[in-house]
Amino acid sequence: QGCNPLAETGRSKLQNQRAVLNQQILRTVRMRAGAENLLRATTNNKVREQVLLELSFVNSDLQILKEELEGLNISVEVYQNTQETFTIPLVPLGLKETKEVDFTLPLKDFILEHYSEDSSEYEDEIADLMDLRQACRTPSRDEAGIEMLISYFLQLGYVENRFFPPTRHMGVLFTWYDSFTGVPVCQQNLLLEKASILFNIGALYTQIGTRSNRQTKAGLENAVDAFQRAAGVLSYLKETFTHTPSYDMSPAMLNVLVKLMLAQAQECVFEQIGLPGIRNEFFTLVKMTQEVAKVGEVYMLVNTAMNQEPVKENIPYSWSKLAQIKSDHYKALAHYFIATILCDHELQPGDDEDQQEKALSQLYDYMPEGLMVLTVLKDKVQRKQLGKAHLRRAIFYHEEALRVCGLCKKLRNIDVLQEVLTAAHKRSLLKYAQQETEDDFLSLIQAPDIISKTEHKIETIAPQFSKVKVKDFFHRLGPLTVFSAKQRWTAPRTIRIPCEGGELGFSLKGGSPVQIYCLDPVCSAASMGLKESDYIVSVGGVDCKWLGVNEVLEKFKTVGEQPLEIEVISCQDTAASMHNKSATYSVGMQKTYSLICLAMEEDKIDQTKKAPLKLPFLSWGTKNRQKAASTLCLPSAVAGSSQIKKKLSPFTLLSSESSLY
Repeated sequence: QGCNPLAETGRSKLQNQRAVLNQQILRTVRMRAGAENLLRATTNNKVREQVLLELSFVNSDLQILKEELEGLNISVEVYQNTQETFTIPLVPLGLKETKEVDFTLPLKDFILEHYSEDSSEYEDEIADLMDLRQACRTPSRDEAGIEMLISYFLQLGYVENRFFPPTRHMGVLFTWYDSFTGVPVCQQNLLLEKASILFNIGALYTQIGTRSNRQTKAGLENAVDAFQRAAGVLSYLKETFTHTPSYDMSPAMLNVLVKLMLAQAQECVFEQIGLPGIRNEFFTLVKMTQEVAKVGEVYMLVNTAMNQEPVKENIPYSWSKLAQIKSDHYKALAHYFIATILCDHELQPGDDEDQQEKALSQLYDYMPEGLMVLTVLKDKVQRKQLGKAHLRRAIFYHEEALRVCGLCKKLRNIDVLQEVLTAAHKRSLLKYAQQETEDDFLSLIQAPDIISKTEHKIETIAPQFSKVKVKDFFHRLGPLTVFSAKQRWTAPRTIRIPCEGGELGFSLKGGSPVQIYCLDPVCSAASMGLKESDYIVSVGGVDCKWLGVNEVLEKFKTVGEQPLEIEVISCQDTAASMHNKSATYSVGMQKTYSLICLAMEEDKIDQTKKAPLKLPFLSWGTKNRQKAASTLCLPSAVAGSSQIKKKLSPFTLLSSESSLY
């Protein structure tokens, strides 16, 4: 069971607001699509002026709505632990929203047509499938919610093999909204459903991680594990579904999200090390310096990735700024720790010079000109000068973090973030003020960069689907290796075999279901229509699709002297032509092909067929991005030749060439 969608929790309110914004964005995008279609179609200058004016208003409204959606994405306080904490908030992913789907008629029709069974007997199974999907829209934020989403994902594997043949459309339309842009993607392809569920599994792991109590060791361990698992699921999604039509599941975006989750796991590792308190001791501070420098380094890489095209256009602006703030903050802490080493720990007669020299030299790639590690350790003046140089650099990074935080409206309103940054800045200023200032104008030493190092390597944890045991809802249809959507058979035929001295005229082979083997062509069973390699699906009116050879033979023996009545099916040729086009209805998605783009492109092709071969329809390649229109248009507005209209429909199933895999 999922959570109550009407519950007045902070997270449910956010998801409800997200759903409302998605609908408003959809309406606005449709208005913009219609206006752009009219702009392309009309030659009247007065009409064009009016349309351009309307477009300016619509684009303005769309920008406002997307800013509101960004505000929901940065509403991190709702997802944090409810206890009072003095830590920088972590970033969770919001769940993708979807519309309801009715499987009833398509699956019942397919069961009747393809499996030749009474579809009314499978109403409970179809209802269970729809109930599970509905529950997955509001999963609980714990392991039970994760298990439910994985159960549905695995169940979709059975459904895909049972009911979604590669040569026809099932008429089931799946609609999912982009988590960052709010733009809907509608397809009849079940792979969109599977990819979106995987994204939500990763998103739920991030919410579990941010909810963990970071004031306890167990809470931090749970947070690290959750973020590693989130990164693993998103990485699996990136590698498995390579041509997703939704921006939040594009390879570039998923790559950034994986880096973000691993960076947050690294941050929690540092907090875990410092949870008992950081002792003001030489070797302890050396270790903490390298650990915190590692956190600053990974956040710097995240910030760099977030500012690359095409991710930069769709990632929330406040996320990239938060990554920059964390990078500066943790770099400042690294310089503060090493300044503390130099200012507070003078070399004493009983100290091990070699060990301290080795430890300190591991922090630097190079030393400032004229300085050596051992000399710095022994010379009080040089220690102070280098320590103050590190403090100046720490103060610079603290001030930069505060400046960036002040420039971002969304982050400026997060009180705990401001408090943590301000407290760290004041601590560095106080440390600097405690040092002697006579030589400030004479010191030209620049603090060198610090080498990062961690003893706790953070890696993705691949999803372990095998740990969740799922029973196929449509188990009664028979073994999936035989009774799948890819296989076609004749309707069940009844064969009545009279008892002839205990001889049947055939043998049985295989597992479940059993097959006819070594059929005597002159036996009575053959004359009744039994064929070599037929599958036995029932004996005496009792279903035996899941029975083995010995069990079927036992049922034969129970008939006694009565004629043996069996039902068999024959496998048919499954070869069929595959679709070579796909039309994805992705309203308002920039830089992705739409029906209009494809029609316009085909219009440009010379009748002599000399045009170069087009890339796959949903390819994210550079060539496609260059050809893409600025805005997608609704399929109903396609203007082109009748031939093109016959080839394409708004809801064409993805072909093998452009599938999500």
